[in-house]
Amino acid sequence: MTVIYLTHPLHGAKVATLEMEAEADERNGWARYTPGQDDDVEPVLAVNALTERPRRRREVVHVHHSG
Repeated sequence: MTVIYLTHPLHGAKVATLEMEAEADERNGWARYTPGQDDDVEPVLAVNALTERPRRRREVVHVHHSG
């Protein structure tokens, strides 16, 4: 089975199992790499967009029941 390693600046890393899949990924911004090889290429850090959004606190509403 063919294993092709790809990396993307936004989505991180993935493995493609078909040449056709890897070629389609490359057209969408993915780049091939070989794990364990020291290239003179800066590592690409994945960006997690979920951590960029600040959390909003809900306002607590107190309901008083008169009995």
